[in-house]
Amino acid sequence: MTSPTVVVTGLGATTPLGGDVTSTWEAALAGTPGARPLTQEWVSEHELPVTFAASLTTPVAEVLKKVETKRLDPFAQYALVAAREAWQHAGAPEVEPERLGVAVGSGIGGVQTLITAWDTLGSKGARRVYPLSIPMLMPNSASGTISLELGARAGAHTLVSACSSGAESIGYGLQMIRDGKADVVVCGGSEAAIHPLPIAGFAAMQALSTRNDDPATASRPYDTTRDGFVLGEGAAIMVLESEEHAKARGATIYATLAGFGVSADAHHMAAPEPEGAGASRAMADAVTDAGATPADVVHINAHATSTPVGDVAEVAAIRRAFGDEADHMAVSGTKSMTGHLLGAAGSLEAIFSALAVYHRVAPPTINITDLDPAVTLDVVRDEPRPLGDGQIIALNNSFGFGGHNVALAFGSI
Repeated sequence: MTSPTVVVTGLGATTPLGGDVTSTWEAALAGTPGARPLTQEWVSEHELPVTFAASLTTPVAEVLKKVETKRLDPFAQYALVAAREAWQHAGAPEVEPERLGVAVGSGIGGVQTLITAWDTLGSKGARRVYPLSIPMLMPNSASGTISLELGARAGAHTLVSACSSGAESIGYGLQMIRDGKADVVVCGGSEAAIHPLPIAGFAAMQALSTRNDDPATASRPYDTTRDGFVLGEGAAIMVLESEEHAKARGATIYATLAGFGVSADAHHMAAPEPEGAGASRAMADAVTDAGATPADVVHINAHATSTPVGDVAEVAAIRRAFGDEADHMAVSGTKSMTGHLLGAAGSLEAIFSALAVYHRVAPPTINITDLDPAVTLDVVRDEPRPLGDGQIIALNNSFGFGGHNVALAFGSI
C-alpha cells in the first residue's frame, strides 16, 4: 500500500518577530532582530546575568478571552493563538473528528505555572494553591487545549524532546497521516520560558549570550565572536493534510512534507556529538525518506543557535551527511533574528522552510561580522536569496538537549 503524500495547508505563529505568520515571515526576510532588553522588575531583583531576550511582539492577552488567560499557562496560550491562526489559514477544513489529530510539543511546558504554584504553597499554604495549577503546568495542556478547541479525536499527542520538540511533533503528524490514522493533523510547538528560573538556569550553564549592551546583535550564528543563544518565546503551528483531502476541498498547498529523519546522539545530555554522527543520520534519513538525493536539497534552515560548540558541530554533521553536495545548499540561521524558542524553535523554522519552498527564497542570517573559518558552508548573509526554479527540497534541522536530532524535508509543489 502506497503512503499518502502529505502537504502543508495552514500556518500559524506568534513570535518575537510578529503576532502572526505574515508579519513574522516578512520580518525574517527583512533581517529584523527580535532580541530586546527585558523591563520586568525581576531582572534586577534576581540579579540575572542576562538582561535581554527575544520576547513576543504582541501580547496574547489582546487576542484571548480573559477566562482563557486564567485557565492556561502562557505556553498553552501561545499554542492556542497559533493554532487558531493556522486553522483559519488552512480554510477551517471540514474533517471528521476521528480523522483530525493534534501533535504539539514543548521543551519545558508550564514552567511559569509550576513556579507560581510553588511560591504560593510556600508563602500562603496549600489551601491557596490555584485549583487549575496541575492541568495548567502539564506539558500536554497545549495539545489538549487545541484538541478541545477543534474537536480533534484522532489523538492529542505531546512530544517532549527539548529544542527538537516542535519539529518532532510535525514529523509525528506526518507519520499519523502516512499510517492512515488521520487525514488532517494540527502540529507544532510552543514555549514560554522567559522567566527568572529558566534564564538563571541557562545562564548557569553558560549557554546564553551575555551581550547585555547590544541585544540586537547578540544572536550571531557562525560568527567568530558568538557566545551563546538568545532565549526566545512563542508558538508555531502547522496544518498537515493528505494531498487527496487537500485537493478535494481546493485548499492552498504551500509545500509537501516529504521526509522526516530522527536520531539520538547517545553522547551527552547537553552537548552535541562533535563529529555530527547522529545529526547527519537524521538529515540523510529525511532526504532518503523524501525520495530525494542530496543534489535536490537547495536550502537548509540550520539549528544554528549561536553557541561556540553547537554551530560547528552542525557544520560537521552537514558535511558528513552530504559531502561536497553541501556546497550548493544555501544555509540560513534564522535564530539570529528570532532567538531560540526552545520547544517551538523547530516548528517555527519548519514554517520558514515551507515558506522558503513556496516563495522560493531563503531568509538571511544576520549579525555575522567575521565568519568562523570552520563554517565551510554557503551561508545566506544579510539579504534573502532566491532559490530558483524546478523541484526543490528545503531541509529543516532541529537538535535538542538529550541528544535529540530531527530533520524535516519540505518539497515544492
